[in-house]
Amino acid sequence: MKLNGKLDYLELPATGGRLDSVKSFYSAAFSWSFTDYGPTYAAFAEGLDGGFQADAGEAPAKPLPVIYCENLEETLDAVESAGGTIIKPIFAFPGGRRFHFTDPAGNELGVWGY
Repeated sequence: MKLNGKLDYLELPATGGRLDSVKSFYSAAFSWSFTDYGPTYAAFAEGLDGGFQADAGEAPAKPLPVIYCENLEETLDAVESAGGTIIKPIFAFPGGRRFHFTDPAGNELGVWGY
């Protein structure tokens, strides 16, 4: 059931790389699956929560998708093996640890765990 006002969808650009390379990356690094809607659009259904960062020194310049994982070190290795670029190595934050990477299209994402 859809709820009025609830964040429902996250759309990321894939213009920095071929759509196939972006899909291949997320499949290899995070086991995502996709539904293709024509040659230029692929949808995923992988969950969504969120938060706001008010500290200007910590706030991202653009929205930052963050993915949860059970083993941060293994996931960092999977991201690198799949072709991602680590731009912030694993660091601690209140509530856990995380790292940031860019995908083949140049999108920045974070991965967090304990």
